[in-house]
Amino acid sequence: MSRRFILTALLGAVLLAGTARAQSNTRLAVLQAEDRRAQNAADLATLRSGARSGDPQTAQIALRALGRLERPALIADVLPGLRHPLPEVRAEAANAIAQAAQGWRSDTPAGASLVTTQSALLDRLKVEADAGVRAALCESVARLPYTVAADVARAAEALVTFGGRATSNSDRLGVAKGLEALTRLHRAVRPADPESLAELRRLARRPPERNEQDLLRDARVRRLALEALHNAGADDADTVNTVASDPDPQVRRLAVRAAVVDGTEAVLVRGLNDTAPMVRIEALRTLRTRGTGEVCEPALVSASDPDPLVALVAVDQLAGCGAFAGAVQYLGSAVADLADAEMPRNWHRSAHALVALASAAPEQAMAALPAFASARTWQVRMYAARAAAALGAREPLERLARDQDDNVVEAAILGLSKTVGHEADRIYLNALARDGYQVVRAAALALDRTPAGDATAALTEALRRAEDDGRPGAADARNALRGTLSSIGATVRPARPGTLPAVPLTAEDLRRLASPRARITIRDVGTFDVALFTIQAPATVLRFARLAKDGYYNGLTFHRIVPNGIIQGGSPGANEYVSDVPYMRDEVGLWPHVRGAVGISTRGRDTGDAQIFVDLVDNPRYDHVYTVFAQVLNGMEVVDRILEGDVIDSVEILP
Repeated sequence: MSRRFILTALLGAVLLAGTARAQSNTRLAVLQAEDRRAQNAADLATLRSGARSGDPQTAQIALRALGRLERPALIADVLPGLRHPLPEVRAEAANAIAQAAQGWRSDTPAGASLVTTQSALLDRLKVEADAGVRAALCESVARLPYTVAADVARAAEALVTFGGRATSNSDRLGVAKGLEALTRLHRAVRPADPESLAELRRLARRPPERNEQDLLRDARVRRLALEALHNAGADDADTVNTVASDPDPQVRRLAVRAAVVDGTEAVLVRGLNDTAPMVRIEALRTLRTRGTGEVCEPALVSASDPDPLVALVAVDQLAGCGAFAGAVQYLGSAVADLADAEMPRNWHRSAHALVALASAAPEQAMAALPAFASARTWQVRMYAARAAAALGAREPLERLARDQDDNVVEAAILGLSKTVGHEADRIYLNALARDGYQVVRAAALALDRTPAGDATAALTEALRRAEDDGRPGAADARNALRGTLSSIGATVRPARPGTLPAVPLTAEDLRRLASPRARITIRDVGTFDVALFTIQAPATVLRFARLAKDGYYNGLTFHRIVPNGIIQGGSPGANEYVSDVPYMRDEVGLWPHVRGAVGISTRGRDTGDAQIFVDLVDNPRYDHVYTVFAQVLNGMEVVDRILEGDVIDSVEILP
């Protein structure tokens, strides 16, 4: 599936760039209308006309755009797409219907309209000839925003019934995607029924008649089935023990994650010695989740793992091993290695060890803290602030709250707020004048319900400055400042209406979409290439390509590493809150957040700020939430080696 989709994306980019002038103009008009979020009747007319176009690619783009508006009233304009002659257009229509229906979450209750929409999708599923479209229909049925148990039951029954006659991998994948979404999104409305759980357990197992190549190709079905069982709180020893020897490392990882039920202890033992680092990481986490204290010895062994992320997760786990002499000795030795940790890729072990030591042996950590708090590398000082917070060490936190680096100051303020609360209000008030909006946000949150008499003036001035600043990164600070002003009874003037500035698309932009690949070089690590989804996420790809050609990413870092999750980078401030570009609009679509997918981070709808992330594992909970604009083609082993603070040397757009 991945290879076919990527090849289609690469070919589509060439076709889009070289299409006939009339079609090109129509597609450009559709993309421009979507980029403006179709705020007027003319733009809506353009999208509706495009959805009825005789050109399949134009119809696809327009149907996708109608769905992304998340306006349930437009479902009627998308429904005819389910009968289009081409399967790729029908699949797009199915997905667009589910996306448009998301508007019911914030609008008036869907009521009968949702049932009508569900029926339309299920009726099409009964007659659809293409397996790929059937898969899209299964997922779309599950994604509708249900609030009534009977509607969830109807969807589950349809999926299980369809699963009983599914013969192709695409059909099995559709059922797995649907049941995973249903258990994740609607468990509170209606827990999974026994029939759904039985189907999931069947899908999670390897079909005995398939060869090894088939098993690897079908692995995503098994992963999704295990995710769904976990969502439903229905992990069982029989399934876990069966899938623990699966040839796919992600399946084994999910088996290890589920090994908290009785009778699965051997799965954890094997997981700790698995050939795949992601499985070893999950085994360490699951041992800690079991809460029996049995993590200490394995974590001590794994702290010397050749894979750096496995080793760092193990070091973190040693925080709860203060009674284990070997753990304290190891952490003390790692902390003493700080002199060797001032190189860009060498500081992680010592910094993580200090934070762990703060819990395992507070006196030793307190003695080591000054050296970390004065280190040259700002990340080391940030970890020192985290350790000081764990120690309740007020004086070091107050010094770090005056650091030159905003990330260090933010960590110190968070620590002070947790440790001494409003006793440090003077520090928070002073921090409101800093330029870094993550610091202003942290200070505002720390001042919530402050008794300080002069807080209103300082908070109001900080809010005025944040409102005058046009950068998107100021939004989080504005929200925090408003909340704190309200908490102390201050008058807060209405927020200025925010408009998302459009970045106009041009005919020249369409021609640029003929460059559908990028190469990302990470200093001292290596390079990886990505396929850009120029058809599925054209505005995002164009923005990314423009920034890359301008050298925007050069010298920025990957500041957030979540083992068995994602890596995130591309912030000028090396944090979640700083960006120098206008917000991007979401371009969510059919492509899932599988391992190697490249997405745009957001903190709400249409708030992409050019920070990118790469999925280290399949993350189905991100599907249809975060834009996927690329997929790693080669070099995933380089992505796996990226550590916090690693530098992006360059992003090159390839012909």
